[in-house]
Amino acid sequence: MKKTLAGFATLLITLSAISQAEVGIFAGPQATGTKYLVFNQKQKSEFKYGFQAGACMKVEFDKNLFFTPAFFYSMKGYKVTFKDFVHPPDTAAKDNNTTIHTVELAALLQYDLGKNPGHAFIKAGPSLDFHLFGKEQFNLKNGSSVSRKMPFGAGSDYGHFSANLLLQFGYETGSGIFFFGQYTHGLASTNNSDGGPRIYHRAYGISIGKYLNRKKIVIDTRNKE
Repeated sequence: MKKTLAGFATLLITLSAISQAEVGIFAGPQATGTKYLVFNQKQKSEFKYGFQAGACMKVEFDKNLFFTPAFFYSMKGYKVTFKDFVHPPDTAAKDNNTTIHTVELAALLQYDLGKNPGHAFIKAGPSLDFHLFGKEQFNLKNGSSVSRKMPFGAGSDYGHFSANLLLQFGYETGSGIFFFGQYTHGLASTNNSDGGPRIYHRAYGISIGKYLNRKKIVIDTRNKE
């Protein structure tokens, strides 16, 4: 994981050095949930509230097309009620309530819908999700309850990595302020246990941000002779 993060940081520094790249920061709330399958049967789930915050770049490819990589923290989680029972979290669990702290590396392409300083845009692309740590609380069929740290790692209940597809639609001003809505669609299950459930991230969020090195646009209003 450290090598991956270091490689991504090196890529951002290189892009900034060799191009007219803009660097921005962003943050905002999100509703997070899951597509949770046990024996290929969908379980009832609810959304929880989290947030995301991070940094991004904007590097021009061709005309209105840009490469916009991002690195950000994302608080995810879900509430699920089981009608089928399997490990994890426990073969006797009736439900589960999780909070998962993650960081994401995203390789996105942005298309600006117009050439004016203020314009709408769409972004899309994959992201790699690193699960740092998390907590889960679940009730058992015997009436007792469990609250514990989520076990992440190779051979553990949950995996440290997953993959997502991100889709954004937003607006960018001439001064470099931007805001967008984002949908996160999990492509890889977060479960590591053989024969266990298939757990896919889902999230809907809104964020606002600012390109820090955006040059001010000056319009010459003087009368020309």
